[in-house]
Amino acid sequence: QVQLMESGGGLVQPGGSLRLSCAASGHIYSINAMGWYRQAPGKERELVATITSGGSSNYADSVKGRFTISRDNTKNTVYLQMNSLKPEDTAVYYCNTNVRPYTWPPKNYDYWGQGTQVTVSS
Repeated sequence: QVQLMESGGGLVQPGGSLRLSCAASGHIYSINAMGWYRQAPGKERELVATITSGGSSNYADSVKGRFTISRDNTKNTVYLQMNSLKPEDTAVYYCNTNVRPYTWPPKNYDYWGQGTQVTVSS
């Protein structure tokens, strides 16, 4: 009922920038928190940043000052601007949203995107 479409990953040199996008579509009544997570090879998935429907954001210490999360509620889209990228930022990045679809009884669900690869290497 709800789909997430991610885009914007790729290969970038250290110090470079990338912007990830994640658009939610389907029978959506409302979207609560949206966020980005990442998983590097051999490691557990970890939180990168989250943003509430009101615009309050939270970041992992490792990305504070370099990454910025934002959202466009009119487009049901969340963005992650990544600057000053480091090799340790290499991972698959996943979008996560907490959505209330048009269902009865009303209930919130967590949805995940398919993931987009970010590789930081010279």
